[in-house]
Amino acid sequence: LATVLIGIRNQPTHALGHLLPEGTPGPLIPVLIIIETISLFIRPLALGVRLTANLTAGHLLIQLIATAAFVLLPLIPIVAILTSTVLVLLTLLEVAVAIIQAYVFVLLLSLYLQENV
Repeated sequence: LATVLIGIRNQPTHALGHLLPEGTPGPLIPVLIIIETISLFIRPLALGVRLTANLTAGHLLIQLIATAAFVLLPLIPIVAILTSTVLVLLTLLEVAVAIIQAYVFVLLLSLYLQENV
C-alpha cells in the first residue's frame, strides 16, 4: 500500500497511466479505473494470502502425519516407521515448496515495486 501511494505521489501520471489502457472506449473509462484501482490494492494482499496459505497447509500436513506416527509407534511399529518415512519425504517437499514460495514472493514483490516506484 505504501509503495502504491508513494508512486502516485511522486509520479502521478506514470502511476495512474497503468489504470487505463490506451484506446479504451469512453463509456468504459470509469469502470476500468475502478476495477484497476481495486486490482492495484488487492495484489499485495493476495500475495500475502497465497504465501500464508501454502506455508500453513504444509505445516498442518506435517503436524498431522507426525501425530499419526507417534500414535502408531506403540501399536503398529512397522506402519509407524513407514509413516515416519513419508514424514521425512514430506518435510523435504515442504522445504522445496518454501524455496519456491520465497522465489515467487520476491519476484512478484519486485515487479510490484518496480511498477509503483
